[in-house]
Amino acid sequence: MRTLKPVLFSPLTLTLSLTLGLMTPSQAESLKLTNFQMVDVEQGRLVQGKQLLIEDGRIVRIAPANEVMQADSSKDLGGQYLLPSLWDMHVHFEGRELVEDNAILLPLYLAYGITAVREAASDLAPEVMVWRQQIAEGKRIGPRIFSAGQKFEGIDSLWNGDMEVGDEAAMKRGMDKLAAMKVDFIKITENTMTPDLYLKTVAEGHRRGYRISSHIPYGVSIKAAVDAGLSSIEHESYVMRLGHRDEATIAAQVRAGKLTAKEASARYREGFEQQMADKGYRMLAAKGVAVTPTLIGGYQLANLDTNDHSQDDYLRYLTTAFTDKYRWRIERMGEQTTEQWQARKLRFQGEANQLPHLEAAGVMLLAGSDSAALNTYVYPAEGLHNELQLWQDAGLSPARILRAATLDGAKFMGLDQEYGSIAIGKRADLLILNANPLADIAATMKIDSLILAGEYHDKAQLERWKAETAAAVQILNTGRQGL
Repeated sequence: MRTLKPVLFSPLTLTLSLTLGLMTPSQAESLKLTNFQMVDVEQGRLVQGKQLLIEDGRIVRIAPANEVMQADSSKDLGGQYLLPSLWDMHVHFEGRELVEDNAILLPLYLAYGITAVREAASDLAPEVMVWRQQIAEGKRIGPRIFSAGQKFEGIDSLWNGDMEVGDEAAMKRGMDKLAAMKVDFIKITENTMTPDLYLKTVAEGHRRGYRISSHIPYGVSIKAAVDAGLSSIEHESYVMRLGHRDEATIAAQVRAGKLTAKEASARYREGFEQQMADKGYRMLAAKGVAVTPTLIGGYQLANLDTNDHSQDDYLRYLTTAFTDKYRWRIERMGEQTTEQWQARKLRFQGEANQLPHLEAAGVMLLAGSDSAALNTYVYPAEGLHNELQLWQDAGLSPARILRAATLDGAKFMGLDQEYGSIAIGKRADLLILNANPLADIAATMKIDSLILAGEYHDKAQLERWKAETAAAVQILNTGRQGL
């Protein structure tokens, strides 16, 4: 574990917080929307000839377009496409030295049409919990945050800020700590935690009523994790083990010390059988276990040899300190041979090819970017849109992708009665697009405006949030020069 530097909240931090991130609640007025094409994400179809009334942040009426309906204000959407706003179901805000750098990104999620994120644990858990509360109270601009706080790991894990536990008693104390933090779900990774303790952690979290999201240790079969109470598998690379006929045997051999993790990884790369995988996927569907593929990270790494990111427009939203974190992966991969690059590209494509199979098996798919300072060129907010495009490239329909990025995210969190689709009684978090997302998922980037908790934010406001983020980046970069 590397030594962590203390974070000092300077006048610069306070200035940025006051100018960019904080707000005061406003009294929402009733709002009528007219002249739009409504995207029904449940049925994957367009609905026309409707108008919609919002009061106190909720949709209270959907009526024929010719019906007389009174409201404090009305907005003609000019035939544009109205759909539920997006959910990114796997993000990280991380880096003890990057508190400000992460905080200034929060309004950017809204500018990209994302009004909810599932934060899959980090070393910024205390700050994230404060941001979560401020956003919920209307005191900070940003997406609703559902956070795991700190993730469970074994002793001396690779990552900073983990909840490191070495036995069952310590694990239960960790559960108590997370309960006191009021986390929204439990996250477990597999770097140094023993298989036995891993299964006990899954089972204990499940017993306490939490949703459990996880990587899968090499010493645990996926079915054993599922049977212990797993709710979602993060990253598709783990799921592909189900395509190996000897998956349970390999896990048992690792658990018994007969195979190392490296040797198990090599075994899994051999002998993949689609029929076995499909059988495993059906097991996941039957057990109600979701999968968050997070393809974009693998894609970016597999194409570092050919893609030049130096001129990416998005870089203006990231501080130098943030993008410096990208270097460790770039440097680690810099000396790969042509054959190694090709093998990495093939592995990525193999994972992407599994999406239609997971869909056919009925597995709930969660749209998540895994954006984080340590995940090279997986940009916060924009990364979700890149992920959705990769899903379409892999063969999923735009309708199926939209459901994953809206309703299924809310459903996984048990909030589909409140969010995720356009229906009477649901909260009015809505996105207005200039193009039809059911024809091409790239339309999610053609954002005209956003409605958040019933409040309309036009294109100019979205652009101001972007400009303010870029300006804050310049302040931070300049303030750190020479330090």
